[in-house]
Parts: sequence; C-alpha cells; structure tokens
Amino acid sequence: MAAKRTKRVIHMVKRGNMTKFTAILVRILAVILAMIVCGFVVVGVTGDNPVGVYRGIWDGAFGTGQRGWVTVRETVTLLLIAVGLVPAFKMRYWNLGAEGQILMGGLVSAAVLLYLGPIFEDWLLILIMLAASMAAGLLWGLLPAVFKAYFNTNETLFTLMMNYVAMQIVTFFVILWESPKGSNHVGIINAAHNEGWFPQILGQPYLLDIIIVAVVMALVFIYMTRTKQGYELTVVGESVNTARYAGINVRAVIIRTVLLSSAICGLAGAMIVGGASHTISTSTAGGRGFTAIIVAWMSQFSPVAMIAVSLMLSFMDQGAVQTASQFGLNENVSDIITGILLFFLIGCEFFVRYRLEVTTVEIEDGKERA
Repeated sequence: MAAKRTKRVIHMVKRGNMTKFTAILVRILAVILAMIVCGFVVVGVTGDNPVGVYRGIWDGAFGTGQRGWVTVRETVTLLLIAVGLVPAFKMRYWNLGAEGQILMGGLVSAAVLLYLGPIFEDWLLILIMLAASMAAGLLWGLLPAVFKAYFNTNETLFTLMMNYVAMQIVTFFVILWESPKGSNHVGIINAAHNEGWFPQILGQPYLLDIIIVAVVMALVFIYMTRTKQGYELTVVGESVNTARYAGINVRAVIIRTVLLSSAICGLAGAMIVGGASHTISTSTAGGRGFTAIIVAWMSQFSPVAMIAVSLMLSFMDQGAVQTASQFGLNENVSDIITGILLFFLIGCEFFVRYRLEVTTVEIEDGKERA
C-alpha cells in the first residue's frame, strides 16, 4: 500500500464582495504601515527626524496660501488627464500617449496665445484655446485609434512612440518661437498684458481650472454610466466577440472612445499653458501623462478615489521642493517616500480583492490531491 502524507499549502482565493468600509480600513492601514516604513528609510538614508521631513513636505504643499493653490492646481491638472484616460482604459485600450497629447494641446494653445492674443478679447481667446487644444489632442490620438480599429495594432507601443514624435515637433516650434533668439526657450508668452491667461475668479488664481475639471469629470461620468455609448465601450472592453454578437460596431466604438480620451488629455495642455506656465517646452507635460496612469488604475475609475490619489501624488511632489531646501536634501527623498506609499497602496489592493487560504493536501506516490 502506497504511503500517504499530508502537507499544508497556501492558495490565493478571490474574495466575495468586501464592504466599502472594510476596503477603506485596509487602505488606511496600508498608508499607516507605509509611513512607518518611510520613517525607518528616512532615518537610515538621511539621519534626519522623519517627523520633521513629513512636516517639511506638508509645509511645501500647504504651508502658505500660494503653495496650497499651486498644489490644488497640480492636483486638478493630474485629475483631468486621469479622467481622460478612463474611457480608453475601460475599453481595454492602453493609452500611453497622454504625454504627447498634452504636448500637442499645449503647443496649439501657445500658438493661439502668440498669434491671436493681440486680436481677440481674453474670454474669446480662452475659448478658442480650449477648443483648439482639444482638437489637437484628438487629432494626435486619431492615427493609433484607426490602426487599432482596422489592423489591431499594439496601441501600447504605438501611443508610446507618438510621445517622442510630439516632443520633436515641440522642439521645432520652440526654436521657431524662441525669445530672445538663441536662448532655446520661448519665454513667457504675452507677459506684458497677459492676453489669454486664465483669469482670477473671486480673487483665486486657479478657480477656473477647478471649474473646467469639475465639468469635464461630471460629463465623463454621465457619459460612462448613463449613455448608450458608455455601455458600448464597456461591452467592447469586456469582450470584443460579445460586442460584435450584440451588433455593436466595434471599430466605431474604438475610434470614438480613443478620440474622446485624447481630446481630454489635449485639454490639459491648455490648462498648463494658459493657466500655469504661459509658455511651451518639451517638459510641459512633465511626466503627468504617465503619473495619471497610476491615478486611473489605483482608483479603479472611481471619481472620489481619483481625487484622493491625485491629491496625494501632487502633495508629495510639491512637498519635495520644501524638503530639499529645508533639510539640504535632493527631491529624490520625496520620490522615495512616494514610491513606498504607492508600493503599499498597490499591494493592499491584492488583499481587497483576494485572500490567502490554507488547505491540507494528501500526497500519494508523488501525486497531490486536495
């Protein structure tokens, strides 16, 4: 008779529906654990008091009214790009071209400020700039959308490479518009009279940014949850074959959804150029297109979660400047803390969706059976 023995093994099992309250507690615990680990890292790497570093990050982000508004501005800009990525990601179209779409939207916005600034009133100039930036982003997303719809190309590589093409186009126009000549940068556009710059509303410099993002976010949410087009893109994302069986024009859905996503990312270029930097360069996007991917993925397309994640990342980014000056550190310390936070937050999503289960298996003649 064959010998038998037992051993314990660990299985990964998909959870049932975890309550929202429990999921929130898991995420809060992940943040607390991350901050504890960050404290040890800060002490080990820099020798500084981690509480002081955390206080420096807070001061850099919200220490003054001006710093607070800059953090809000960066938060809503990042949020807008993430909102733009949501429809494409929901359809399982992995748009890595947000950087290029932002750049093209910003480039067209800069052209509007330069050439139309002396001609139109500010309110009309801003409307033209917003519309033109969306059109530029839309057109930049058209080519990969068509190739995906008709030839099933890899959109990840296609959209990623489009970013580098956009950078070269921006470089060409920076040299064309450089001021003063030979400086290799455009400088502040319309600095004398601020034509086309986003105006202050109720005395606040970035309130218009918040209004734009709030409107776009509401419209995208309605589009995704209350319209036939939103339902169609969800079906296409779940199964292309099912969508075709249901009579959905898959090619039209792909192109339509990608153009919407690209247009919103292009709009972010107008917000950056018209509402913040008032210039154009190859660093205008500043990596926001890639950071927004983290926001969209971690939030699972929940509007409230997207706001929270965008605020957290912008908070850490803005706080880096203060820690660098206050403690004589470089901004990589803040990046390390942000990376640890993201590691724990992404890791906790595993425990939200799955659980580990210990079971006993019987081993007989070299075979295992539960």
